[in-house]
Amino acid sequence: MNRIGFDSQVYLREQTEAINRRLSLFPEKLYLEFGGKILNDFHAARVLPGYDPNIKVKLLQELSDRIDIILCIYAGDIERRKQRADFGITYDADTLKLIDELGERGLKVTAVVITRYEEQASARVFKNKLERQGIKVYTHRFTRGYPTEVEVIVSEEGYGANQFIETTRPLVIVSGPGPGSGKLATCLSQLYHEHKRGIKAGYAKFETFPIWDLPLKHPVNVAYEAATADLGDFNLVDPFHLEAYNQRAINYNRDVEAFPLLKRILSRIAGNGFVYKSPTDMGVNVVSRGITDDEVVREAARQEIIRRYFRYHCEYVLGFTEQTTLEKAELLMKELNLKSEDRAVVPLARAAAVEAQQKGKGNNGVFVGAALELRDGRMVKGYNSPLMHAASSAVLNALKQLAGIPDYIHLLSPSVLEQAAYLKQNIFGGKALSLDLTEVLTCLAITAPNSPATQLALDKLKELKGCEMHLTHMPTPGDETGLRRLGINLTSDPVFASRSLFTG
Repeated sequence: MNRIGFDSQVYLREQTEAINRRLSLFPEKLYLEFGGKILNDFHAARVLPGYDPNIKVKLLQELSDRIDIILCIYAGDIERRKQRADFGITYDADTLKLIDELGERGLKVTAVVITRYEEQASARVFKNKLERQGIKVYTHRFTRGYPTEVEVIVSEEGYGANQFIETTRPLVIVSGPGPGSGKLATCLSQLYHEHKRGIKAGYAKFETFPIWDLPLKHPVNVAYEAATADLGDFNLVDPFHLEAYNQRAINYNRDVEAFPLLKRILSRIAGNGFVYKSPTDMGVNVVSRGITDDEVVREAARQEIIRRYFRYHCEYVLGFTEQTTLEKAELLMKELNLKSEDRAVVPLARAAAVEAQQKGKGNNGVFVGAALELRDGRMVKGYNSPLMHAASSAVLNALKQLAGIPDYIHLLSPSVLEQAAYLKQNIFGGKALSLDLTEVLTCLAITAPNSPATQLALDKLKELKGCEMHLTHMPTPGDETGLRRLGINLTSDPVFASRSLFTG
């Protein structure tokens, strides 16, 4: 059931005021490192039900007359084609997408910085592409002397060797497509150049998680650890904050470990203008004020931890992640006494696979079950067949439920299915005729003009956004793409749906 535990409007108001207060400490120029995702922050939306995944954009729009925006991207991420998992697109493509979407909302990106640039071929192509579209691009190389030689770092050989990024407004938002983009280094480099020019610029950090004023083992904070298990992040009580204020504040290991060095660098740049006593001090985060129902967000966070557990299991089987990541996910599950079956769709999907086997309804000896939970708590199931994949079956059954269409009515025209199968086998040379979800959705759209029932079902597709699904086998690319586009939160057991090694 969809229950609300977070008020986005309260959060927007409080967070805007918090940033304005921080800006008043550095009225000449404030560089605000923007962690997490500016757009489509689905992790936050899942663990804080009611959180608008695009609330950060609305925050920027509130401040639009005072901000410049700098986007950072690590050259190495471009070179190895690192992907944003929720969209399945590379970081460089995500940067282009972000520039477009911010522009559509009246927010112009001032510049893009390619960090740790060493003339990598893919990074150079990306730079050329942006510049030929009229976008300013700067390149920063690895900072000489980092991390031990502060005197070199804060000198003309270190930050001074970087290009200075021209900005005109008092608040500079520095963001990027993911962790390790070089946001902090860009902020510090800019501070060095600003102070050389006589501008008393300051630095602050805006990161949603972990939430500093929630308990260390609050499920929302544990869910952040689960989300970053592949990075090796973990939460802890900020020892600097505890010593300075005798107050427990939650931060994460990289910020705490980096603080002594960051303090030395900022003190050398700003002199007496350095005002922070702890890494928590540097943060501008009031997200806890938007929480309206603690138990709702606790349960939502527990569910996110289970989702991450399944994801890491699948990534391990696929070779994308290491054993240590999987072990960390399992440890977090145990900390909160969670089991995979605590995700409601899991037992039903597994039961559907058993039912498919009992009825002999699978495909080539493989029996895949699927379960989908609708927003109102109703559950539907599906399984694979020679005709379609389990995900396709479950989605069609869900659409019938939502539209009130009897089960005996077929949503897809037999002639359309025959033509789709013909295309797969005889034109594309496919081995299997069973239709994946992307193919089924296309068939629905083709059938709808001649079938009122199918059109009614098609109109219900938007109501699947935010619903939960589990598959007993890992999805094929066509299923994964279709579910992502529908906005369905998918998990799956770490089992291949085919004996073939290549499933593209």
